[in-house]
Amino acid sequence: MFISEAMAQGAGGGSGFLIQIAPLVLIFAVFYFLLIRPQQKKMKDHRSMVAALSKGDKIVTAGGLMGTIAKIEDERIASVEIAENVKVKVVRSTITEVISENSGKKIQ
Repeated sequence: MFISEAMAQGAGGGSGFLIQIAPLVLIFAVFYFLLIRPQQKKMKDHRSMVAALSKGDKIVTAGGLMGTIAKIEDERIASVEIAENVKVKVVRSTITEVISENSGKKIQ
């Protein structure tokens, strides 16, 4: 009696696999659209912002320094003037924001 019930349960194995894998696919889709895709977009926007930096742009670094780009040294380093005649070199990837004149944000 038990053997016949076990065989009867194993008979529908083809659709059982799809039912078992569906929650995993659904979880991956949710992670992709809620976590992975927005992070990739944010990284792409940051890379394009860093690539478009030029002399005279007012910027904010990840460390909180605010200043004006005095010179682009190379593809990795920029010289930033944080006060009159005070320049520091920063890694360009640490620049988190470009403050544009028309955004309403101003450096004091």
